[in-house]
Amino acid sequence: MTNDLQRMLKRILDVIAASTGLVFLCPVLALVAACIWLSMGRPTLFRQTRAGYRGKAFRVFKFRTMRDAYDLEGRPLSDKARITWLGRLLRKTSTDELPQLINVLRGEMSLVGPRPLLLEYLKLYTPQQARRHEVQPGITGLAQIRGRNTLSWDQRFALDVWYVDHQGLLLDLRILLLTAVSLLRRNTVSKDGDLDVPAFTGSVSADSTQRGVISEPQCFSTDIGSCQS
Repeated sequence: MTNDLQRMLKRILDVIAASTGLVFLCPVLALVAACIWLSMGRPTLFRQTRAGYRGKAFRVFKFRTMRDAYDLEGRPLSDKARITWLGRLLRKTSTDELPQLINVLRGEMSLVGPRPLLLEYLKLYTPQQARRHEVQPGITGLAQIRGRNTLSWDQRFALDVWYVDHQGLLLDLRILLLTAVSLLRRNTVSKDGDLDVPAFTGSVSADSTQRGVISEPQCFSTDIGSCQS
């Protein structure tokens, strides 16, 4: 199967899955939005500019999980101080990610791919790490089933680049299935959840991934299933 045909089929499947998901999850989305509005007020959605395919900026959608709270100098308080009980539940179950189905329909994201990160990270990547932008960002990906925020930045980027080099519809399907398993087991997030994850400031060794130190996750060399935590 040619790369162009594979990309076209992936896009078709993304549109079908996202459309179906939004239709069937509409009651859940409405309920979550109502709960957020009642507990935190408006807006119910969190919008942030992220880097997408080839580094192009786009606005990612998520359910809001934190209140607006600032210290005496006008700086936002820590995530742990601002998150609500509802927000913690939404993050624990990854329900806060569901509005990204809209991003999928708009062609800004795919169901599977490297997670979209902040624009300011673009200038910090090594040439190897920057290859994560050779594909559409995804709602889920290898890093999400391998350990999510329990992984180091270099490990996440190594998984992202591995996906770029081995992408395919069968791999996407297996990642989606393992994502569902990971959500049920709840074993890919540290005990503090995704709160206050350290910002990416550059690789520990700027050329480590280029030298192949962590360029290919060994657990994927034979069986994707072995990558479950």
